[in-house]
Amino acid sequence: MTRSDLVARLAERFSQLTQRDAEFAVKTILDAMSEALAKGHRIEIRGFGSFSINRRPPRMGRNPRSGEQVLIPEKLVPHFKPGKALREGVDQAATLAPQTDPSSAPNEPKPN
Repeated sequence: MTRSDLVARLAERFSQLTQRDAEFAVKTILDAMSEALAKGHRIEIRGFGSFSINRRPPRMGRNPRSGEQVLIPEKLVPHFKPGKALREGVDQAATLAPQTDPSSAPNEPKPN
């Protein structure tokens, strides 16, 4: 689902909201979440999951072209941990849906 899909579904579900209002609501929520994470806060949405910041310590890496060592600085990256209700809901929906494994599909000949 993309951001525009979310806006469309919100506008569809709540008829009193225009497309523009739904877009503003989604933008406001995402901006508030981004600001909170940038300040180092943790976000918890009951039944959905939590967002937090993980610290990746500095490390030595290698430049793939020259092979020389390069210091990779510390990074702070967002991390999402799904809540129990979300995990169970996804698992239940996955077991009810027909299983399609692309690796088990027969290989089709390539066009020449």
